[in-house]
Amino acid sequence: MSLPLVDLHCHIEGAADPAFVRACARRNRVTLPDGLFRADGAWACNDFLHFLRTYESACTAIRTARDYADLTYGYFSRAAARGLIYGELFISSVHPAEVGLSYPDFLDAIEDGYQRARTETGVEGRFILTAIRHLGPGRAGQTAQLAHKHPHRLVTGFGMAGDENQFAPKDFARAFAIARDAGLQLTVHAGEVCGPHSVRACLDALRPARIGHGVQAIQDAALVTRLADEGVALEVCPGSNIALGVYDSYEASPLARLRAAGVRVALGADDPPYFHTDIANEYARVQQAFGYDDASMLAISRDAIAAAFCDPTTRTALLQRLDEAAL
Repeated sequence: MSLPLVDLHCHIEGAADPAFVRACARRNRVTLPDGLFRADGAWACNDFLHFLRTYESACTAIRTARDYADLTYGYFSRAAARGLIYGELFISSVHPAEVGLSYPDFLDAIEDGYQRARTETGVEGRFILTAIRHLGPGRAGQTAQLAHKHPHRLVTGFGMAGDENQFAPKDFARAFAIARDAGLQLTVHAGEVCGPHSVRACLDALRPARIGHGVQAIQDAALVTRLADEGVALEVCPGSNIALGVYDSYEASPLARLRAAGVRVALGADDPPYFHTDIANEYARVQQAFGYDDASMLAISRDAIAAAFCDPTTRTALLQRLDEAAL
């Protein structure tokens, strides 16, 4: 069976491989700092904070509407060639603003890239406007206000990424309330490098429909039960966790235990070239690690589509594609 793939957790700039960033740097006359690349040309990332520094440095080369259109097209077209039927990209208004690209122009660029890929491959996708936690609640509020001022049919979610050690989730309650009022569905990164308290605090203060990562919840049985009972889906990215030292292997990921406890789990590639993976690899490695049959992998895709930030018509069409694959 050729499995239909769903990716609910991928960052747009994180989808840029070293060759793309180098090309953007040449085109935009940007000098990249030393230490971004390993001897073999891959991204250099030793731990989570080192990854954040590398990511932010690489972003300085991505500066124009063309860059973002090409980056979006590249992600969706490559992933679709490997089986992706639906993907959601986390986008941030912060970096485009820093390089002089207005939010409306940025949205036009990523829509252009997505629509080109969709026309060629039939892939479906949406975007999640994302606040950066370590930049503070004020900047998060400004990001959420953009959703009110510039609504877009493909921007269907609001989230928060960044260093989860910085600030408390309750500090961002206003930003999430603004996004909720704008009609956006909510997700937040938590429980990746911090413990279950991080997940619980986000659930209490921000009331998201999904948690990005969330794997540390496994340490707290009551929290796992709460996630299952409330139907909160986790966007689990095992390859990313391994690359950043959260777990040693796919087998060590709590993904299977979370699913067995009734928690809805979706897969994500997170920042694929940084972690030497893609969504097809994540599906294959998870299937191998836990001995899942194809029906189990289709169930993961089904849970992901149920948790996707898309309209009912799109959801129904995607579920039909899964049904057809199961025949």
